[in-house]
Amino acid sequence: MPRIVADWLADHVELPADLTTEQLAAALVRVGLEEEEIHPAAVTGPLVVGRVLELTAEPQKNGKTINWCRVDVGPEHNDDDGARGIVCGAHNFGVGDLVAVSLPGTVLPGGFEIAARKTYGHVSDGMICSVRELGIGDDHDGILVLTRAGFDAADLRPGQDAVALLGLGDEVLEINVTPDRGYAFSYRGVAREYSHATGAAFTDRGLAEALPVPPPAATPDGFVVEVDDRAPIDGQTGCDRFVTRIVRGIDPAAPTPAWMKRRLEGSGMRSISLTVDVTNYVMLDLGQPLHAYDSAEVAAPVVVRRARTGERLTTLDDVDRSLDAEDLLITDSPDGARGSRVLGLAGVMGGASSEVSSATTDVLVEAAHFDQVSVARTARRHRLPSEAAKRFERGVDPRLPAVAAQRVVDLLVELGGGTADHAVSDLDVTTSPAPITLDVTLPGRTAGVPYARDQVVDVLRTIGGTVDEAATGSLEVTPPSWRPDLTEPATLVEEVVRIAGYDQIPSVLPAARGGRGLTAEQRTRRSVARALAEAGLVEVLTYPFVGPADLDALGLPADDERRTALRLANPLADDRPLMRTNLLVTLLEAARRNVARGLEDVSVFEIGLVTRPTAGAPPAPQLPVGVRPGPEELAALAAATPAQPRRVAGVLAGHADPAGWWGPGRQADWADALEAARLVADVVGARVVVTNDPDHLPWHPGRTARIALADAPGTTVGHAGELHPKVVEKLGLPARTAAFELDLSALVDAAGDAPVESVPVSAFPAAKEDLAFVVDGDVPAEEVRAAIVAGAGPLLEDVTLFDVFTGEQVGEGKKSLAYSLRLRATERTLGAEDVRAVRDGVVAATAERVGAVLRG
Repeated sequence: MPRIVADWLADHVELPADLTTEQLAAALVRVGLEEEEIHPAAVTGPLVVGRVLELTAEPQKNGKTINWCRVDVGPEHNDDDGARGIVCGAHNFGVGDLVAVSLPGTVLPGGFEIAARKTYGHVSDGMICSVRELGIGDDHDGILVLTRAGFDAADLRPGQDAVALLGLGDEVLEINVTPDRGYAFSYRGVAREYSHATGAAFTDRGLAEALPVPPPAATPDGFVVEVDDRAPIDGQTGCDRFVTRIVRGIDPAAPTPAWMKRRLEGSGMRSISLTVDVTNYVMLDLGQPLHAYDSAEVAAPVVVRRARTGERLTTLDDVDRSLDAEDLLITDSPDGARGSRVLGLAGVMGGASSEVSSATTDVLVEAAHFDQVSVARTARRHRLPSEAAKRFERGVDPRLPAVAAQRVVDLLVELGGGTADHAVSDLDVTTSPAPITLDVTLPGRTAGVPYARDQVVDVLRTIGGTVDEAATGSLEVTPPSWRPDLTEPATLVEEVVRIAGYDQIPSVLPAARGGRGLTAEQRTRRSVARALAEAGLVEVLTYPFVGPADLDALGLPADDERRTALRLANPLADDRPLMRTNLLVTLLEAARRNVARGLEDVSVFEIGLVTRPTAGAPPAPQLPVGVRPGPEELAALAAATPAQPRRVAGVLAGHADPAGWWGPGRQADWADALEAARLVADVVGARVVVTNDPDHLPWHPGRTARIALADAPGTTVGHAGELHPKVVEKLGLPARTAAFELDLSALVDAAGDAPVESVPVSAFPAAKEDLAFVVDGDVPAEEVRAAIVAGAGPLLEDVTLFDVFTGEQVGEGKKSLAYSLRLRATERTLGAEDVRAVRDGVVAATAERVGAVLRG
């Protein structure tokens, strides 16, 4: 995000002398530039200019030599003898040098507080500072000698405030710029916005007439530049303007002046060398990225083209990069081979082969305009979010290159002693912004504020637009060249509302229209979440991205349909490029993370979407942007979109009932998972049946319930039970961890939209009957229960399994299942013959269906 140094901003717009950083931030917020952070002053306390009066080298026993210095820090800070004694270990300064001295009480960057202390046999009453200690550079080997850093000795005196001199007492405002407002990545743009917010006088230094000497026109002998872009993006060539200028005879040892260093470093950029600093300074000032080449290392013509197969480039960050066919390149032509050598990635970063070095005297300056999409794709492809790329991908003013290049030339001539070469090239095929027809009443109708016609016109002209008022009910508005985001009437409406003031828009809560509200499915989802939470589970939200390793952890076979997953073209993480096909895979990861952090008793659930692509489905069409797709295109898009059913899943690990003084507690098991699944079905209102499923990973083969719709027994809607021991071990979960997952969309569809019918409450007493049946050991209790329900008839109100017994008494391979039946009639009290009839029906049905024998 851009950082704003107030005195630099004042070069473009008139600022009040008493303006605080908070006031500046508030003004910019009013026009949509949000405050990100206010960075406090880097140094506080008495940091002053000092003159070294004496320097005595004193070798130490440890082999190190220190300097005992007497430093004049001004009459208000000196001791009685006119100086202060300071110990210093650096050796790059001498008697007579002017240095920065932090006196006791100074707080340097990092909270380093200076105090008088005894060291090496002396009391050091302060510290002579390096640039690193002051936080204005990385050099820690030597002392900052002010005259070598670009300060004029005539302007310095001992005791002078060095905090103000070095710009270390300034607060810096960092602002947040939205992607559509790239012009605000410059002092020119931010100053314009401050002017809009306050009415302060603004001077546009991006215009040719603002320069002392206007940019010269192109000359026949200018450095030859060609654009050979055979792969235009979105119908636009990758480069529509390219300006070059040459400055010769620059002193390579010329330092960057202190005022420029201070401004650059305050804006978040490190000072490198005069030539590079000048290009960065103009970029921050106007918003036009620039690049400086060592002129001796570049051979005409420069060709702007796309990369070829197998080409590579070592960029300025010393990384060797393999180039892509979509990368737009800057190339030159050594040995007459046109465009054969790659100099840099256009609009992103230059190459190492032609960079400016400490011996460069002749500089070729490039100021170009590149396509936003091309630069954005290249920067992301190579993971190079450079300062230039940040600006180009958001849109740069195509009228700026010549002005910015002239600013660079003027500064290199002034500060580096160079001479501007008369040769100029300016390849320019830019086009003017297209005019937009705006209904003058649209801003008012959109915002609910009665903007007058004159007010709308004034705002649009204030932001730099050209307005033709010929038509009665509409305006023809040509946006300014620095606002590529203004492309349709809605964007102009936003500008009117923004500049006129967001605070003018009334805060009105719209009235809800009758019949609106949550759909039946939304109400059902909320009821399911509430019921599970009331049952003791905690709702969580997990990201839907998984990788092959996550599916491997579930033990899914290679041919399992849950391995057919949608792969993302641009995943957030390389190891998770797939969209989940089941909810349990991400929910188990959440449970594992909690257990790994010491929370061993876990009961969590999630309601979310899964993606279930169909093998062989047609690929999604690449639809154009900026236009509404036609019916056929929308139909093709819908056909290629995979199904995304909504699921509900839960994981229960550790204790279901906690241990305490009352007892050892109870471990969660498969029955808890099945009960939670039944609860979901009951809340939805869908009738389900439960059977055993011995082969459905990641569940246990003998403790897994298959849940199907009662009205369509072949339609599986989920599973519940204990997880497979190998899965539990691989994920690091507690033993006997249980889980469930249900297709909530299928359950909702099965329940339908029919209203819930109330069940009449009988006023007559219930009759109870307990029956125990002996069945084969592999007969599921659910099948016995279903037989009981079928045989009992309409008098059965409830049936509950209350005991399971195995042993010699029931025989080998057998088990006893005991059920409690509650019987009731709605119109009479049941008699003994009614209970006997139900009992006989139940015994007959269980014997016929599951081979049960009534236990005596």
